[in-house]
Amino acid sequence: MTKSVFGKIDAQTQALLDLVAEKNRPPLDALAPTLARVSFLKSSVAAFPVPRPVASTRDLEIPGPRGAIVMREYLPTTPDRRGAMAAMVYFHGGGWVVGSLDTHDVLCRDMCSLSGCAVYSVDYRLAPENPFPAGVEDCIAATEWVAAHAGLLKIDATRIAIGGDSAGGNIAATVALSLRSSSQLSLAYQLLIYPVTDLHYREASHQRCGEGFLLTATLLEYFRSHYLAGTEQRSDWRASPLLARDHSGLPPTLVLTAGFDPLQSEGESYARKLEQAGVDAEHVCFERQIHGFITMGKFIDDAQRAVALCAERLRHRLA
Repeated sequence: MTKSVFGKIDAQTQALLDLVAEKNRPPLDALAPTLARVSFLKSSVAAFPVPRPVASTRDLEIPGPRGAIVMREYLPTTPDRRGAMAAMVYFHGGGWVVGSLDTHDVLCRDMCSLSGCAVYSVDYRLAPENPFPAGVEDCIAATEWVAAHAGLLKIDATRIAIGGDSAGGNIAATVALSLRSSSQLSLAYQLLIYPVTDLHYREASHQRCGEGFLLTATLLEYFRSHYLAGTEQRSDWRASPLLARDHSGLPPTLVLTAGFDPLQSEGESYARKLEQAGVDAEHVCFERQIHGFITMGKFIDDAQRAVALCAERLRHRLA
């Protein structure tokens, strides 16, 4: 049994951790990135709940800074209102090394179905083949493309949000910072699900939850070492958005964290930093949960609650 460090861990989550321990599969950090991607996809699919219905999906190819970017479009069966829809551009998690459109397909379907917003999930370039800042550049380009083609996509260019989980939350925060002075688009909302915000990994929860909760200190170092070319890049605000000099002028934000997550403190710190800068920022901590829980709806009821919360905020904020 895993020792509780932030109150009492959720019973369903503990049962899942025990099941993972029994299977004794090699951790991702013991695998080469190509094999880690296969393993991550298999474990992700195994934890998927039954997806909610959407009207349609299609994969689009759009121009990117170093070649085509694939993006998956999800359209809701009941849009939030007639005419042009609100939309969210979404960046999947996976430590900038693993993860794909398929590992986050059900999450995007559920967000689309429950929020009534179109969702555009971005298949950005991964490290180590494409290290920092390749993924960031792709996600900026994808967000700009969605806004520029709002008429073609039948979405409302004034009601575009961005979102992401984990490494994707890190990228989303950086995209928001990068585009806040853009004359071409104004983001309406950002949804940051247990984001990485400081690649120095020095917040309190890294010591509190560095072992025993799937995302370990060793795995975090595996991701960071593949993503960054050197230690000096940890202080680049595009890698560590918490370290940006100015956080004012950002869109309203929900930062969702998990109590048994090594990233919990830095997510909380980011929400506090936004609030201090005058941003309408909300922090919600699922105190009994672990990193990654929102995609584990087959086993964890809190995942469904978290998805519903995120979708409700999108629906309300983009109305």
